[in-house]
Amino acid sequence: MGFSFKGADVSATTTSEINPDPIDDKTPSSSDEKLGDIDVTTAIADLDKIQHNHQWDPNLPQEKLDAVKSALEHGDVKEITEADLLFTENSPYEEVRAAVRNTDGGEIACTVRAWILGMIFVTLGSGLNMLLSMRNPMVNFPALVVVLLAYPIGCLWAKVMPMKVFNTFGVQWTLNTGPFTIKEHVVVTLMSNVSIAYAYSTDALLALQGKPFYNKNLGWGFSLIFTLSSQLMGIALSGLFRRFLVYPAAMLWPTQFSYTSLFYALHDKSKSDGATANGWTISRYRYFVLVTAGMFCYYWIPAVLWQGLSVFAFITWIKPNNVVVNQLFGGFTGLSLIPITFDWTYVSAYLLDPLLAPTEAHVNTLLGLFFFVMIATIGITYTGSIYADYLPLVTSQTYDNTQTAFNVSKILGDGFTLDVEKYRSYSPLFLSPTLALNYGLSYAALTAALVHIALFHGKEIWYRFKTARNQEPDIHLKLMKKYVEAPEWWYSCLLIVSLALGLGTVLGYDSQLPWWGFFISIILAFVFVIPTCMIMAVSNIVLSLNVIAPFIAGFIFQGKPIGVMIFKVFSTITLGQAQTYGTNMKQTSDLKMAHYMKVPPRVTFWCQVVASIWAVFVQIAVMNWTLGAIPDVCAIDQKSHFTCPNGRAFFSSSIVWGVLGPQRMFGPGSMYVNFNWFWLIGAVTPVILWFLARKMKIGFVRHLNAPIMFGAMAWLPPATPISFSSWAIWGLIFNYGIRKRFGGWWRTYNYVTAAALDAGLILSTIVVFFAITLPGVTIPQWWGNVDVFNTVDATDTAWLKTVPEGETFGPATWL
Repeated sequence: MGFSFKGADVSATTTSEINPDPIDDKTPSSSDEKLGDIDVTTAIADLDKIQHNHQWDPNLPQEKLDAVKSALEHGDVKEITEADLLFTENSPYEEVRAAVRNTDGGEIACTVRAWILGMIFVTLGSGLNMLLSMRNPMVNFPALVVVLLAYPIGCLWAKVMPMKVFNTFGVQWTLNTGPFTIKEHVVVTLMSNVSIAYAYSTDALLALQGKPFYNKNLGWGFSLIFTLSSQLMGIALSGLFRRFLVYPAAMLWPTQFSYTSLFYALHDKSKSDGATANGWTISRYRYFVLVTAGMFCYYWIPAVLWQGLSVFAFITWIKPNNVVVNQLFGGFTGLSLIPITFDWTYVSAYLLDPLLAPTEAHVNTLLGLFFFVMIATIGITYTGSIYADYLPLVTSQTYDNTQTAFNVSKILGDGFTLDVEKYRSYSPLFLSPTLALNYGLSYAALTAALVHIALFHGKEIWYRFKTARNQEPDIHLKLMKKYVEAPEWWYSCLLIVSLALGLGTVLGYDSQLPWWGFFISIILAFVFVIPTCMIMAVSNIVLSLNVIAPFIAGFIFQGKPIGVMIFKVFSTITLGQAQTYGTNMKQTSDLKMAHYMKVPPRVTFWCQVVASIWAVFVQIAVMNWTLGAIPDVCAIDQKSHFTCPNGRAFFSSSIVWGVLGPQRMFGPGSMYVNFNWFWLIGAVTPVILWFLARKMKIGFVRHLNAPIMFGAMAWLPPATPISFSSWAIWGLIFNYGIRKRFGGWWRTYNYVTAAALDAGLILSTIVVFFAITLPGVTIPQWWGNVDVFNTVDATDTAWLKTVPEGETFGPATWL
């Protein structure tokens, strides 16, 4: 017995074992019976919808599209019903079939136990991560840790807590409903996912309140409503756009496959069928434990014993002072033309686990990396364009004309305004070639996303706008229809409340952002929700507004750095909350996880909203306590290393965009004005691909995706090419090579492997941090930990030209 939100959790089964058959949706056992149960007229209508809505689907196998086309052309009843079964009895996507079961065991989801465990993990996780985010280096506790901890705690709870039923105001409830169910486990995870990462707005608040920064405290009220508004708005948008981003079968959200596979592995310990797993019979649970333990032990080698394994740039070890060699083959500030790493952190740090992304994402990422980063960077650097021969190739550090880090304090006047005379006597701001390309590719990715979605999916979006839940057949949507839906007006009310809180933030306090500027930031995010979320749902590649938002705000609110900073938070995190939450999970993706695991929609709504609100209060309390209780907090030389690295980065960014302004960097006559052509390049590229695919009928072009080619590079820098190339290589090994050669093993263990590698890495990282990094333990001092870093690549000095002492490089005058 649990408790429910007006009957949302209608299932009554309380066993923790996974029922292989759905409770309410029994299907005929034989193929002939299934064929006989299908209405041919309905099947034809369904296949017509499928053909039109999936014709540009990069993840749907061509043979299934051909089967649909053939059935409609021939009109044969048996062929039509067989084609319809491909989409109605299970997911047409092999990735989904491998990670998600096409049944609903009917386990109870909404229980007192799930809520208590969820709120405890939200409190501890969000508070601890907020505190640790203010330290450098920092470590965080992601939601995967909660998944691993919640299971044994939930099982222990089921054994020791009393099963007495209480009656409170007519509502019956109990602390123990029996065995800890898989759906309770999912609910605890959903609550943690939306709240465990520190809120993005706290970076801006640290920049605002930190004494070394703006040192401007607008009070608890401002912090709370600013953070609540920015956190809740994305939840509202993700719910309002469910018909486009959650219900369709084509919206895979691959990042969830490791979680769903892990849930099944923990709650179902039965052995695998060797006949369908290439002879392997080990249970997924035991396999997960072994791989996790293996990764936990292995990571100590590149993290502590031999750190040179992380970036195995052996050619630079041979020629440590050869600039060209280090630029081309180095892994710290070089292009990593021979990408070798034995550190899973480098592989999965930026584009997440490569075993989760589809092959199309790996291929498009490699194409984008080769053509738009490597070739472009080599061309820019070795022709001396934009003074790149005076700078490292790959770094997010900005420089002045003496080849040292750009010091924003040297251009500031009173009240954090630009002192033009100081600026002209100091230096223009120089970007490394890859950082300049990062801005250009970010522009291209967003225009490409709009054009790509309009050309390839415009009709599909209009169809889903009209149909809501009544879309083409999908087994998971069919199973979810037995639960009471969370109505759209709930999400609409949440949106109105969050907008009201946002207006209170900008109107009630000295935010430097007018009310109309606030609405521009929200509209900017709103426009990109569907395009960026659709791309992420099929590729696992995140497109963000973190570059374009301050760019636009800097033009509109020049000279108002705090306003630029708040504008950036609202636009970036509104899209980010609808799409991606911090560095861990995805809001819309979480809705898809609940959809896959058959958690009632109303339970999902309330556990996300309540957990998010509570986490805001916890994080603001922890942040303010830290700012008041720790001496010299946020100072660069703070003795316990609480230097507020994210707040410092936010402060510097707000000065660059709000004080110096994009006009001086990308406006007419500026050094980087030509990178504005990327706006056009991004818009034109999908048109060319659409023409080649639709008019020229070139088949493989269907798998080329311009937003991924441009947008996958968003983290480069601070990432280096080694992370992207190794990510794509490992992804192709598993999701193309092993999948093709050992398909049974891949379907059984691939996503469990992804979860295990990430789990072992996370646990090992946490232990290494508290055992080695935090207490300052000296690691072994030998060649593999010392001399491998004595290269111009590792020391950030791999530049072709060196400025003599007392001289400068660059233009004689600047804007």
